[in-house]
Amino acid sequence: MTRRYFGTDGIRGQVGVPPITADFVLKLGWAAGRVIGHRDGSGEVLIGKDTRLSNYMFESALEAGLSAAGVDIRLLGPMPTPGIAYLTRTLRANAGIVISASHNSHHDNGIKFFSGDGFKLDDAVETAIERELERPLETVASAALGKATRLLDAPGRYIEFCKHSLGAGLSLHGLTLVVDCANGAGYQVAPAVFEELGATVIRRGTQPDGLNINVECGSTHPDGLRQLVRETGADAGIALDGDGDRVIMVDHRGQVLDGDQLLWIIARHRHEQGLLDGPVVGTQMSNLGLQLALEGRGIDFERARVGDRYVLELLRARNGMLGGESSGHIVCLDRTTTGDGVVSALQALGAAMDSGRPLADLADGMTLLPQHMINVPIQPGSDPLSDQRISAAVNDLEVRLADAGRVLLRPSGTEPVLRVMVEGDDAARVEELAIELAEQVRSCCGHGAAEPAVND
Repeated sequence: MTRRYFGTDGIRGQVGVPPITADFVLKLGWAAGRVIGHRDGSGEVLIGKDTRLSNYMFESALEAGLSAAGVDIRLLGPMPTPGIAYLTRTLRANAGIVISASHNSHHDNGIKFFSGDGFKLDDAVETAIERELERPLETVASAALGKATRLLDAPGRYIEFCKHSLGAGLSLHGLTLVVDCANGAGYQVAPAVFEELGATVIRRGTQPDGLNINVECGSTHPDGLRQLVRETGADAGIALDGDGDRVIMVDHRGQVLDGDQLLWIIARHRHEQGLLDGPVVGTQMSNLGLQLALEGRGIDFERARVGDRYVLELLRARNGMLGGESSGHIVCLDRTTTGDGVVSALQALGAAMDSGRPLADLADGMTLLPQHMINVPIQPGSDPLSDQRISAAVNDLEVRLADAGRVLLRPSGTEPVLRVMVEGDDAARVEELAIELAEQVRSCCGHGAAEPAVND
């Protein structure tokens, strides 16, 4: 069965445009309740959300749908996505549901699920939910309807979990940190974690109004954080995205450390302590500089498809513990089951405190190589990667780059374009080769003018 609604990270779209409507989300709650909400004749599902205004509507819709399926609900309120995964596991719930569109604006929203073990749902379970969506909604008998209660201590439970992830004997005493929560789900818990570990916290992006999530703040807009770190003389800055599962950091000089650099810092520290098992897993978009730096330390590196879901799948298949994406999704499987911005930041800060060196120094040893990426519009449903002319052009570029670079063609997961990426040690040459390859792709199967791209 071809999945109609679920993408790589749940269901997402514009509020008010199908499927992100109240009636669909109600039906989705009912369908999910029938598939994952029951165990041994009973069931309980957690619902958490970020700070979007539309979440009042969708929380109520999910609650109604689950109740109609005979499933009890525990409402967590605003809570980072990884916090919902953690509580789902520790409270022995059947599943956890997150209402969030991550780093997108308030115009968008989405629904994603965690299974009872705190991992994202398997494709087979999502397919089963879609099958239920095709059935007419049938409400259980009145006496069997699900009940809803609110878990009042949810933030405190997650705060303690995050603090524990730092490791015994470490604290953040003496550090001044700027913490930017993107006016999102982490606005309450994230500053509290760092403060309770001893840091002085300067807050940014902690006044959500339902509409300002991710607006000129958070991990996708680090310029304001950089400026505030420099102005205050802080030791570091931490920027979460809207649902708190990704993190970008800023060192004391105001320089941004992306997910690749943070992954390097954490991996090297784990390796030096003899605590790194299996390969480090990145994605097709991970910078070649990360791979070279890790391999220079004798650390195996493998690439998964773009998406933290695929990073996690490969980590579990290879018995690894550490992986991530340049966007800031970092998975520390020795600490938790999913990408967690607060936990990942604590691992980087822990490496700094343990070594007595600032983040800027810990990032040394890895050099990010220049990347240039261009979007080439293509016909929806077309398969340009099967064109032999394009394959020949890619092979030619790979020969010309030799071991000093990399070429990647990747269909976008969100729009009908082909991402053309060239990476190497010379920025001007990388840009020139990317433009050359993009033009070859466009002439073979393009459907409009190529343009600069950003990663999904």
